[in-house]
Amino acid sequence: MKDRMALRWRLGGLLFAVLVIVALPYMVTRSGAGEAIKANERVTHSSEVKSLTYRIAYVTRDSEAAIYRLINGDVDPQVRMRAQRASHQVPALLAQLREMTRDSPDQQSLIGALGSTVNGRLALTSLAIQRFEQHDQAGASDAMRDSGTLFKMDDLIDGIVRNEDSTLLARRTEAQRESFNSSLALAITAIAQIVLLTIVVIVSERQISRRLRAEVREGQAVQRSQLIVQAVREPIALLDTSLGTLLVNAAFGELYGLPPDFRQSLPLTEIGDGAWTDSALLQRLNDVLLLDRELWDYELIQRTVDGVDRHVVINARRLEQDGEGEPVLLLTLSDVTARALVEQQVKELNRQLEGKIEQVSDVNRELEAFSYSVSHDLRAPLRHISGFAGKLSHHLGDGADEKAKHYIEVINDAARRMALLIEDLLVFSRLGRGALRLQPVDMQSLADEARALAETDAHGRHIVWSIAPLPIVIGDENMLRTVWQNLLGNAVKYTGKCEVARIDVDVQRNRDGSYEFLVSDNGAGFDMQYAGKLFGVFQRLHRASEFPGNGIGLANVRRIISRHGGRVWADAKPDQGARFHFTLPSSDLAESLAQRRP
Repeated sequence: MKDRMALRWRLGGLLFAVLVIVALPYMVTRSGAGEAIKANERVTHSSEVKSLTYRIAYVTRDSEAAIYRLINGDVDPQVRMRAQRASHQVPALLAQLREMTRDSPDQQSLIGALGSTVNGRLALTSLAIQRFEQHDQAGASDAMRDSGTLFKMDDLIDGIVRNEDSTLLARRTEAQRESFNSSLALAITAIAQIVLLTIVVIVSERQISRRLRAEVREGQAVQRSQLIVQAVREPIALLDTSLGTLLVNAAFGELYGLPPDFRQSLPLTEIGDGAWTDSALLQRLNDVLLLDRELWDYELIQRTVDGVDRHVVINARRLEQDGEGEPVLLLTLSDVTARALVEQQVKELNRQLEGKIEQVSDVNRELEAFSYSVSHDLRAPLRHISGFAGKLSHHLGDGADEKAKHYIEVINDAARRMALLIEDLLVFSRLGRGALRLQPVDMQSLADEARALAETDAHGRHIVWSIAPLPIVIGDENMLRTVWQNLLGNAVKYTGKCEVARIDVDVQRNRDGSYEFLVSDNGAGFDMQYAGKLFGVFQRLHRASEFPGNGIGLANVRRIISRHGGRVWADAKPDQGARFHFTLPSSDLAESLAQRRP
């Protein structure tokens, strides 16, 4: 687009230069010729004015001379006609002279005075003719003498002629100036022509040089493009409208057994020993050429010249050539044989893994069933032990000594502890077997509820809470409630020896969109070398005499978070507090609910 605009500007500039070179001399020459014609017309006009002035004087004097001849006795008719000619011709001549000098006030004034003088002379000459006809020759002579004495016109004639000579001189000077200006304009025009021609030549030379450089760069670019196409390891072919080869790169030739210097046009169906005879593919390629449809990721198994069945992915698109050339087809291939083999191996491994998972699931179900059965079946003998311990205490009554009372108390404590362990084991088993009831869960409400429950067991303690705003997630509300009760309950329990307990709850968003929750405290902490046992069933890192519990709460947390697709971990230092992390995946539904939450 920019090149077209630049070309248009260059053509416009060239046309303007040609127009100036041709039109300017014409305009200057025409203007000079016009001025010369006007100057000549003005000179001719001045000559005509002088001639007319002299004619008025001549006709007037000639008539007066004829009158004198009449008075002296010459009765020739021609003389009589001459005597009367002034009165017939001079008024018209004066009017013509006045019209010709209308643009000159000075001449108009002199011609007015001349008209008055001539009219006076004509009146006296007419009187002289009248007296002559009355045979009063003396009176006629007196009238003629008075006309010459009273109405002198020589000075007026000379004045008109002098004015016209001055005007003629000024007009000649102006004509010379116009001639000089025309010559100067022609000289400037010639210089402008030379400058414009020089600019045109220079611009043309530069344009030719640029074009040559552009052609060289284009040739180099084409050569580089060919080198790149040949160097690309992906097979590439350029086909004509009949699916004949125009260009193939080295990778295409190697794959289908073409010589390295292959340059001839060959139908696609004759390449690769029948590798391109698939009718569906050929139809799709023709559709690309005729209908301008692109072919994307067309998978095909081809037997190439090396006798190997290769999985290839074919892409094709139509390319329009510059000018009015026919479109061509760009064909690219990707040999995905290795990927197909890997995918096949992955599928086989997945099948084997699914079998292993099924086996593990069966084992887990059996273990959970065993745990449930054991814990359920242990309740009956445990009730017997607890019951008979009570009966024994009642039977002995006040006769029991201190040792017997101690034994009975140990039996009751052990039975109660065993009952709690069985109950926790049942809860743990149910967490693994029950279906998840997924729904939007407000983690803020669950954390506040767990905090209130934990504070009921911490009367009189100074606990500083810091709970950040928590999001809405998708999960099982009861199970997630158990998570918060266990984590916040543990935080309250393991900060029991702190004068001021500090418990923080925070959340952050990970790059994958999941939420990471954090519960930290400044309590007893633990040694990280035993962190692997922390989430095991009935695993404890502290003695029961220091902190009570059965060691199954964190195991329940881990099972619940795992079932929700998250993970849980912890980091701590002895006597410096602990930090428990767990993640939950995000969902669009949870985010929309969180945005609408006040």
